[in-house]
Amino acid sequence: MPDLSARRTWFDRFSKLAARHAGRSATFTLATAVVLLWLLTGPLFGYSDTWQLAINTATTIVTFLMVFLIQHTQNIDAQAMQIKMDELIRATKGAHNALLDLEEMTEKQLDELRDQYEDLARQAQSQLGGEDVDTGSPEVPYRPNGQAPPRLGKI
Repeated sequence: MPDLSARRTWFDRFSKLAARHAGRSATFTLATAVVLLWLLTGPLFGYSDTWQLAINTATTIVTFLMVFLIQHTQNIDAQAMQIKMDELIRATKGAHNALLDLEEMTEKQLDELRDQYEDLARQAQSQLGGEDVDTGSPEVPYRPNGQAPPRLGKI
């Protein structure tokens, strides 16, 4: 188990903070105010090339940097979410532990697996009547390396 007391880097903390604030309504309001202020100063600067360059440069730089900050935060969040889902699959009795590494499959393999699950869903729906529920765990007929998926349940 990793050391959970380890401190995050300054970049981790900064990117998380930037991503959190970027999605707030106050940030949108501030950005809108900056654009309106820029528009209002147009007559003062005679709508010059320098006036236009100022907003173009500022917005380009902010956008460029935000792409990396938000992507960094999303990468960490996605990785944490994947680990949480893997643990839920691993700890659920009857779940297919073979499904833990789906994110490593190709798009074609994922499409084939999704099609098989859709077929299973259609079969289950046609077999259900009225108020019945389908809580079974059907066999997974597909494994990229050709091996049968293990059913380890709780470890």
